[in-house]
Amino acid sequence: MTQFLGHDFDVASPSVWLDRVLSDHTGGFAYLATPNVDHVVRASRDAAVRAAYEAADWKICDSRVLQRLARLKRLELAAYPGSDLVFDLLHDPRAAGRRIAVLGPDVAAMALLRSRFPTLDLVHIDAPMMQAGSPSWDGTLARTEALTFDILLLCISFPKQEFFAQALKERGQLAGGIGLCVGASLDFLTGRQRRAPRGFRKLGLEWLFRLLSQPRRLWRRYLIQGPRIFVLFAIKEMFH
Repeated sequence: MTQFLGHDFDVASPSVWLDRVLSDHTGGFAYLATPNVDHVVRASRDAAVRAAYEAADWKICDSRVLQRLARLKRLELAAYPGSDLVFDLLHDPRAAGRRIAVLGPDVAAMALLRSRFPTLDLVHIDAPMMQAGSPSWDGTLARTEALTFDILLLCISFPKQEFFAQALKERGQLAGGIGLCVGASLDFLTGRQRRAPRGFRKLGLEWLFRLLSQPRRLWRRYLIQGPRIFVLFAIKEMFH
């Protein structure tokens, strides 16, 4: 485990993470969060987001930018982006022996996912537009708890997916299973979004590719909010 910017990052190789996710999980629901730059910045000023991350059983670094900043302090975060984790998980032969629930995608996206992974036992949980504490939120929690699954892919927007996973854990109605907070990862597998080319990813520039692809939607995140990570780094790491 490596502490950086106020978070305890769990550090392991991709093969170790896949073994962990694909193993049996009893003794209650557990969840894995995948913090990136945007998440860390938000958690630094939002107590509810910070609490959802603190309640997570594991936190894997999702960002090459965070990984490079940590190396300035001689720390290793072993970034394993959620999109890579989900890709590797669904292509792992062991996944065919697991029941995988998917929260978030619409019916058309689930049909695409099933067509691409016909050997997997995929269960769809519809996630209507909802806010924490609303009737639709509570209803979706109850429908999720009524299912039996080994893995739950939470594919709703940050930080709703972290709040949802936290609620499942705190309610304590699930005997087992592991949740992965993985956002838009399935969109890359179904073709709804294009993943950055490998060269961008290796250079830690996936954010730039996404910005160029969707400038109107993402300019504020990457040009205004994201750079706050350097101020946070200076305050928390460089001067302490």
